[in-house]
Amino acid sequence: MEILAFGVTADEQPLMEAAFGRQHPLRCLDVFLSEDTAPIAAGYEIVSTSVNADLNENVLRALAAGGTRMIAQRSTGFNNIDLKVATELGLTVSRVSYYSPYSVAEFAWTLAMAVNRRIVRASNRTRDFDFRLNGLMGRDMHGRTVGVVGTGKIGAAFTRIAHGFGMKLLGWDIEENPDCLALGMQYVTKDELLAACDLVSLHVPLLPATHHLLDAAALRRMKDEAILVNSSRGGLIDTEALVDELRAGRFTGVGLDVYEAEAGVFFMDRSLQAVEDDTLARLVTFPQVLVTSHQAYFTHDAVGQIIETTVANVEDYLAGRRSENTLIPAPTG
Repeated sequence: MEILAFGVTADEQPLMEAAFGRQHPLRCLDVFLSEDTAPIAAGYEIVSTSVNADLNENVLRALAAGGTRMIAQRSTGFNNIDLKVATELGLTVSRVSYYSPYSVAEFAWTLAMAVNRRIVRASNRTRDFDFRLNGLMGRDMHGRTVGVVGTGKIGAAFTRIAHGFGMKLLGWDIEENPDCLALGMQYVTKDELLAACDLVSLHVPLLPATHHLLDAAALRRMKDEAILVNSSRGGLIDTEALVDELRAGRFTGVGLDVYEAEAGVFFMDRSLQAVEDDTLARLVTFPQVLVTSHQAYFTHDAVGQIIETTVANVEDYLAGRRSENTLIPAPTG
């Protein structure tokens, strides 16, 4: 049975082809699944999608009408899938509930240190043989306070790195993580965390309850000289409110690997096109802001685990099994 995979990068394709092997022939496309591309899936029982796929009602109905019965998403998040409609259509849906938390945690720290030590600005200058230090002064992380919003596997990995820097650890989550407590983390309210921290890093999923978790009021509670990092989901931050705060001269640095309107932009080359998103256009002009294109997970280790789990999810579907990765099981009867 041939499987159709949308949104496959050039780096991913050989790994996916090797993992699926001869037992499951694989057709890889670099385009993302959307209303425009859904007709390509006609005749494919199993479709694999990336995190930037748009699986709204129209897309799901087009897939079902074309014969698709199983969607294997290659990500942990699934806020891009209309699960209610998928259930109605009898579609089996799976995700990757776990992969290397170190990939994202380490990248979040990469963003934090890059904006703190002005690495991008320094690199751009030295390419022009400008070796002045003006405007490049950063701060020691040692002895400062870090706030970890969401202390699951990724947040805990981020916390262990912060502990290595010798930072005071504050956390916010619906449950306390014993591993973080053992490192000396103190759990506080979100408002207390935002007001006290020199660095705030977000590691919670995007749910209705966490949408714009950092809204205008929350951003105003942060220190003027704070660093903000988001490597989770763009919708956690009210980007318009963030731009307003940046225009007011606030924040030492902001590192964003995600953006709430990234669909249709991230993972694509838009360099020769007019920028239609005014908010994103303004965001990248601030000298203390670093935006990357949802690449925190993109290590050989993490991508390999994601692909292996996706293969296992396909095998489970074909065998009529379900696992912790199953969002919607195959209909029975």
